Amino acid sequence: MTTHLSIPAEAPRSTSFDATRVYQEGMIAGVLGALTIALWFLFLDALSGRLLWTPTILGTAIFRGGAGLGTPEIVPVSLEMVLMFTWVHVLVFAGLGGIAARLLDYVERHPSAGFGVLLLFVIFQFGFIVAATVFAPPVLRALSSWSILVANLLAAAAMTTYFRWRHPNLRVSP
Repeated sequence: MTTHLSIPAEAPRSTSFDATRVYQEGMIAGVLGALTIALWFLFLDALSGRLLWTPTILGTAIFRGGAGLGTPEIVPVSLEMVLMFTWVHVLVFAGLGGIAARLLDYVERHPSAGFGVLLLFVIFQFGFIVAATVFAPPVLRALSSWSILVANLLAAAAMTTYFRWRHPNLRVSP
């Protein structure tokens, strides 16, 4: 008696593999967003002649409770603050990229949810600016709000470009 095993031509994909792929894409997109912001502020700092000043100010606001930001122009550049802030910045953006990737994965399976995800993104951007205005006025006095807004839009563009490259057939229904 011979037993024949039927093996499907294409094995079903594992959900853990899909989740891993989604989170990897998200982390890469997040790191690209963080890098875009870092390069933007590096460019602005170079123009003003104060290289690495922005991550020093942001690191001071986060890790030293804003001590010394009353007169931000005299805050000396600190490599320690730059490295600590950069590490946190990359981690936060990797996490945000992971969330964005999960939402994008959902939209791929449910195209009608795409507009809602886009609206959520706009609300998140607006909420970030409002939160920065309410909770971090010394930082906004040191850095201009327009430069922060441009940085966020550049990061969003970089992340969107990466996601678009990875998902060229993504469709969103109204």
